[in-house]
Amino acid sequence: MTEARETAVYTHGHHESVLRSHTWRTAGNSAAYLLGALRPDMRILDIGCGPGTITADLAALVPDGHVTGLDREPAILERARAVAGERGLTNVDFSAGDVHALDFPDDTFCVVHAHQVLQHVGDPVRALREMRRVTVPGGLVAVRDSDYAAMTWYPPSPGMDRWLDLYRRVARANGGEPDAGRRLKSWALAAGFTDVTAGSDTWTFSTARERAWWSGLWADRTVASAYAGRAVEGGHADREELREVAAAWREWGAREDGWFSVLHGEILCRKEA
Repeated sequence: MTEARETAVYTHGHHESVLRSHTWRTAGNSAAYLLGALRPDMRILDIGCGPGTITADLAALVPDGHVTGLDREPAILERARAVAGERGLTNVDFSAGDVHALDFPDDTFCVVHAHQVLQHVGDPVRALREMRRVTVPGGLVAVRDSDYAAMTWYPPSPGMDRWLDLYRRVARANGGEPDAGRRLKSWALAAGFTDVTAGSDTWTFSTARERAWWSGLWADRTVASAYAGRAVEGGHADREELREVAAAWREWGAREDGWFSVLHGEILCRKEA
């Protein structure tokens, strides 16, 4: 199979502030729309598995099946293997690969799952075609992506308005689509799926602990992650502007009336039998 040419860069990178968010994710808070369809003997491919917390949860839910975690970045897979090992899971493995050109035969997996992946790829329709190809007839492709333009918060903050505008510009300059959530159904139809169930869900951060965690990781990400470097190198912001945006995040997080909601688009696509 011809290897896909990379046309998008992963905007966030794997700084500690990014992994702080990724390791918080579970099947319950990030894949609830899929869980009712799982059976104990299923074979699952988890694309963009990162540090493997969702992957490990899925493996525990299919004790008579098997889960393969896939990520473009080989280094992060060591952390994923450690998570699975700590949980004593033996029905899970991990490998590096590209969603545009999956190194698996046709009709291999009962479920192909991707969480927060299509917003970062160069060709989401091609990626969905590949996911469809490796899914067994009658199987499911399950995809969930956030939609940055639909994120909302209170109280109003000009600094956070600047953050949202900046992030969307940097992500698009990197070849991605930050407002992926609203586009998932359209992309699935373009990829050839005819049985698509589309929905949405949210993460909400409003307690003092939630605000401190969410604002802290975004403040740190804004000044210290790969995203910060790409913002500066691409001419989208200078370091002082990034510090001001980070300060706005911390100011919001300290507000007792602070509230933030992240909208996610979700699709369940059944491959024709």
